[in-house]
This record gives sequence, structure tokens and C-alpha cells, in this order.
Amino acid sequence: MGNSSRKGEGEEEEDGAKDGEEADIAEKKKKKKDEVVEVEAELPLGVEEMFDSGDPVLDLSYRKFKRLPSRVSALLHLEKLYVCGNRLRTLPDSVSRLQGLRILALDFNKMEDVPAAVCQLTKLTRLYLGSNRLMTLPPELRNLQSLRCLWVESNYIQSFPRELYDLPCLKSLQIGDNRLKTLPSDLCRMEALRGLWLYGNRFDTFPKVLLRMEGLEILDLDRNKISEFPSLKRLRSLRLFSYDHNPVDCPPRVGDEVLVVGEGAAEFLEQREAKNERLRKAAEEEAEESALAGEELVIHGILKNSSSNSKQSGGTGEDADPKEEEWPADEREEDMDGAELEYDEEGVEYETEELICEGEGFEYEGDDLQYERAQLDYEYERLEDAGRQDEGA
Repeated sequence: MGNSSRKGEGEEEEDGAKDGEEADIAEKKKKKKDEVVEVEAELPLGVEEMFDSGDPVLDLSYRKFKRLPSRVSALLHLEKLYVCGNRLRTLPDSVSRLQGLRILALDFNKMEDVPAAVCQLTKLTRLYLGSNRLMTLPPELRNLQSLRCLWVESNYIQSFPRELYDLPCLKSLQIGDNRLKTLPSDLCRMEALRGLWLYGNRFDTFPKVLLRMEGLEILDLDRNKISEFPSLKRLRSLRLFSYDHNPVDCPPRVGDEVLVVGEGAAEFLEQREAKNERLRKAAEEEAEESALAGEELVIHGILKNSSSNSKQSGGTGEDADPKEEEWPADEREEDMDGAELEYDEEGVEYETEELICEGEGFEYEGDDLQYERAQLDYEYERLEDAGRQDEGA
């Protein structure tokens, strides 16, 4: 009797425990549901309309969200999602359904880890994670094979994330205001990288591996503790180099096309511009001299050709100066009777002293007279008629 009584009491206690667990689970579910309802109820004015608009761009920045509204995960048409400046610590796994996303901005939140769902958005080209509480980046980030731009500035990253090596399209990396002291020696494996922002870290020497990254166009090392810079002339693609707020007095040697920003840069740029101006003027003067020399050669060539034509016609330019002798209009036809005509494939050349006939007419030097082809042909006919009359005589 006593045993059965104790057994009954034990069963009751067990049943009570189960009931308590179920009650806790139900309470948690209810609480979670209430939280979702609360989040949905807190949606700012106009957000509902944004959800229903069908716009591929959704901007929920600076709305004080602690959780991403659940309806966002159902907007499968989204291409750009901005949720900057909220109080998000993570994202729901359902965000991975947004496979059309190309731009995701999560900066200025309270994230300590990159949400797992983000690493499944394989079409992302731009990802903004700046001003959070990140210390590392997850290995799964290498899934983002289309990523071209990554901003992780103003976090707590202490070592360069090697996961980025496996992102073949990454061109722009913003990793300033972190806690980097060195860069890995094989960083040059990131061959696609064109812009690298390393400002506000803890470098006290220039990372030599950067000298092997010949594709870099922008390099920013502001606000570090680098006291000496090597020559950067080997970085032939470099267009902007910033070294401001480092303990140096003058910029390093760079290519002539590079814009530099930092202590002493203004004076350096002025001197370089003055030098380039001198070089430009010297080049212009040389070009002018070459042009004049070429023009003189052309003039001599023309004179030589004119001399040859004069010899072929049996006279010189002095023998037929149009200023000394002007023909009356009624005498021109008679003088043309004795002219010698030469024909070629490109035109007809009529030589009487300096009378020159081109294929489309001729120009008589000394008189402002021009004859078109039709009139020229007419003159030829008259010459032929004159020739026949002479033969008949």
C-alpha cells in the first residue's frame, strides 16, 4: 500500500514536470509570437506601403528595429536591401530566401557575427558590414563568389581575414578603423583588388606585400604610425595614395599620375605641376619647331615642282609674269591656238607659260578667271576646228 502510494505520488510529480515543461514551451512560443506581433505593430508609418509596392529596392535604415520585420523575407523580388543604423544583432534564417539580392547594407548595427543567412545570398555584389562589433569573418563568406565590394570598417578585426582570398571578383575592400598590425605575405593573391582602405589601423611599418600588388589603384594608409614609406613607383596602376596623419614630413616617391594626400603633399604637388608645365612648354616648342621645319620642306617641294613645270613648258616664271603682261579678252583665244596640250589619266594639263588645266577645270594665275569643265571642252572643240582649218588650207 505504501509502495503504491509512493508510486502514485511519483507519477503525479512526473506528470506535473511534463506539464510544466509544456507550459514553458507554450509560454516561449507565445512570447516569441508576441514579439513578432510587437515588431509588426511597431512598423513606422509608410513601411507597409513599401512592402506592398513591389519596388526592388527597400530602405529600412534608421528605423530603430531590433529585429528585421518578418515580411521582408517574403519579398523575393528584392534586389537592394538597406537596414543601416538600426539595433539588429542578427538576421533570421529566412533572409536566405532573398536570392535576388545584389546589395545588402547592414552597417551601423550591433552585430557581433555575420549572420549565417548572409553567406547564402550568392548573388551579392556589395555587402556593407561597417560599424558593427565584428571580430572575425566566417569561412562561409567564401560562398559569395560574385562579391565585388566589401566594407567592414570600424569593427574589431585583429587579423586579416584569409577567407577573402577565395573571392575572385573582390575589387574594393574597406577595412579601415580596425586593429590590424600586419598583413599576410600572400595578400598579393587577391589579384582582382583595385581599392584597399587600411586607414586607422595599427601599422607602424609599411607592409611590403603591398609593393607586389601592382593592380592597386587606390591605397589609403591614413592614421597609422608609419614613419617611413618606400618608393611606390612600381605600382604603375596607382592613382590615389593617402598617407595623412602618419609621422612623416613628405610623401614617398610615386608616379607622375598619382594624387597624394598627406603632410607636405600640397607642396609636392605644386612642384610636380610646375615641372610638368615646363615639360609641356618644352614639348610644345619642339612641336612648333618640327612643324616649321616640315612646312619649309613642303614649300621647297612646291617650288621644285613649279620649276620642273616651267622647264617642261620651255620657260621660267620670270618669262611669264602675269603682272607685267595682261592679255585682252579678245586675244586669249588666238594665243591659245598655239598652246601645247598634254593628256593623262587623271586630267588634262594645258601649258602656256603658267596656264595650268586640271581635270575639273583650270585656273589661270594672274587673272581671277575660272573655267568649268563644260567651257573647257568647248575651248578644246574650237582648237580642234582651228586645226582642221589649217589642214584644209
